[in-house]
Amino acid sequence: MDQIKDLRMCRYGITQYKPHYVCFNCRKTFKRRFRKDVKNGESFVFEAKCPDCRGLMADMGLDFESPKKDDLKKWKHLESLYSVGITFHSCGCSGPGYIPNSKEKLIEYFEELKQTYFKNIDFWRTRVEPSTKSEKDRDSTKNWIELSKVSSNYNKESVKNQEGIDYWIKRIKEIEGKISVIK
Repeated sequence: MDQIKDLRMCRYGITQYKPHYVCFNCRKTFKRRFRKDVKNGESFVFEAKCPDCRGLMADMGLDFESPKKDDLKKWKHLESLYSVGITFHSCGCSGPGYIPNSKEKLIEYFEELKQTYFKNIDFWRTRVEPSTKSEKDRDSTKNWIELSKVSSNYNKESVKNQEGIDYWIKRIKEIEGKISVIK
């Protein structure tokens, strides 16, 4: 019974659905055919172009639901979400995760994320770098979550505090760039 329940949860693992593409200029959505649906001799273009205006369309993911064409505020918000890399992609098990529903909530979300990144910098500023093998092993066991965020190879080589600080400063700058795009 549990196996059947698990199969039903992952709706994209069983059936293949066509991806949702959006033209923000025309405020229209289309589902795009798969490459395997193209007949022999017919060309397949990788870029999705709007059938109306011929502009490039945005791949918004399988979990996307379009607003009404005349709801300009929602369309503008969707465009700002897309401009900062937020789309409606998921594996089908749990959905795309939290997606803010207004410009204000999106900025608030990024500000909270930025504060989390600052806390991560605090960890790297106060961490005592291991100098012996036993200290390194203890550090790997105790701080593996923080270490793995910065380096996937933390078990084999020591991660310096400056590497962690630099990593999180880069992430903060990315978030600040996204905030400036949507403001």
